[in-house]
Amino acid sequence: MTTNTLETPEVDLVHDVQGPLPTADGRPPLFLIGQPMTAEGFRALTARFPDRTVITYDPRGLGRSVRKDGRTDNDPETQARDVHALIEALGAGPVEMFASSGGAVTALALVAAYPGDVTTLVAHEPPMASVLPDAGAAARALAAVQDVYQAKGNNAGMAAFIAMTAWQGEYDDAYFAQPAPDPAAFGMPSEDDGTRDNPLLSGASRPITAYEPDVAALNAAPTRVVLAVGEETGDAFTARTARATAALLGGDAVVFPSHHGGFAGPEGGYPGKPEEFAQKLREVLG
Repeated sequence: MTTNTLETPEVDLVHDVQGPLPTADGRPPLFLIGQPMTAEGFRALTARFPDRTVITYDPRGLGRSVRKDGRTDNDPETQARDVHALIEALGAGPVEMFASSGGAVTALALVAAYPGDVTTLVAHEPPMASVLPDAGAAARALAAVQDVYQAKGNNAGMAAFIAMTAWQGEYDDAYFAQPAPDPAAFGMPSEDDGTRDNPLLSGASRPITAYEPDVAALNAAPTRVVLAVGEETGDAFTARTARATAALLGGDAVVFPSHHGGFAGPEGGYPGKPEEFAQKLREVLG
């Protein structure tokens, strides 16, 4: 594994490469991206591809990638330009790509803007409220989580986020009639730690959940786009967004093992099934 930094006027993008470039077998590198998760979250999945050249990175402003532009928002089109710049700088394209959560939104923006960068994209549970039939209610639910976070801090905000993302089905009157959950119900203290810079809860990632995919550009791209959904996610927010996005592109979401972070090992605190997940990813990539 080698670690390098691509320095740009706006950000220093820290990225890791496992294996040789150009690749030893001539197959495209496998690029793994998340949001707001950094490269560290792909440790278990990367370890299960010892035969592949695997690229991971920390998105701008997260982990080791320091922003210089004075901004804090996580915009998928901006991040798509970052990923494109990395692929070009590494001479790695076109790549195969697995992208999860907000990273899947970035990847969809990447394919729409730079269709020659990716041969196959597996987009795992992209959290785009815009694609849902109850898009307005979903946006209201997300905004309510941010309101709790700003008022009461990280623990209360995270409890509200867990409750919101675990809700099964559309956000209806029953959902909004619930009281804000107690952090203690999720094993967290109730105290406010005073911070308001959590990229998941602060509103910095609102451009990700509000992103509207360019369906025409995605369908016109040579990239094979596969939407993926965790078998344990049920009918929760990111399962519904994955299925809705797949339908917009004229297909069905492929079911993967485990949950929203099903590729993660025990180091993340909410382990999935990384071995089974990697096997399924190999199968889908072909």
